[in-house]
Amino acid sequence: MIKNTNTKVNTLVKESINKAISYKEFRAQVAKHVENGTSSGPYQSESLTHYTLLNNSRMKRLDKTIKIDDSIAEKFKNFKGSQTWIVLTESWCGDAAHSMPVMDKVTEMTENIDFKVLHRDENVELMNEFLTNGSMSIPKLIIFDNNTQEVINDWGPSPSTIQQMTKDFKAEHKTLTLEFKKEIQVWYNQNKGKCIAGDMANLIE
Repeated sequence: MIKNTNTKVNTLVKESINKAISYKEFRAQVAKHVENGTSSGPYQSESLTHYTLLNNSRMKRLDKTIKIDDSIAEKFKNFKGSQTWIVLTESWCGDAAHSMPVMDKVTEMTENIDFKVLHRDENVELMNEFLTNGSMSIPKLIIFDNNTQEVINDWGPSPSTIQQMTKDFKAEHKTLTLEFKKEIQVWYNQNKGKCIAGDMANLIE
């Protein structure tokens, strides 16, 4: 999606930005959920609590270890626009735990991008404007141009390489197997955020 001239959507995104929280605040919320044995969102279950626990550990590690290639870092440092990046997510989302630390790291490199977070299940109206194949898949990153007051791009719910891997696997096997999902996790661990960082750099071209 490139540039959204829909006034309703642009107004909705602008209003949503005003109630969004920072990545640091989101991280504090996730840590609190771990402490309380809960997860974000209206539905509570043992599995969602478990994934929240895993994601908290994963983000804590990635926040400390993510390294951005010099060429990508330079691109963000030289970015001259004015944007707000707003990501829809929940504490239990595994893809978000891998991608959000990268989003935070690259946007920290410029004063011209403000990175914000919203909970999907508290913002269904906005989420419904950015569905993936009809699904409320997260994370969904929305790029808002502060000068034109328009949505100019979006990204998600997974890196470009994983989206292609998923598409190819579904075409051959019709459904995603547990083995394939394990393969995706291995890919994330080996790639160390490089593909995500590249995707993020493409968003500011």
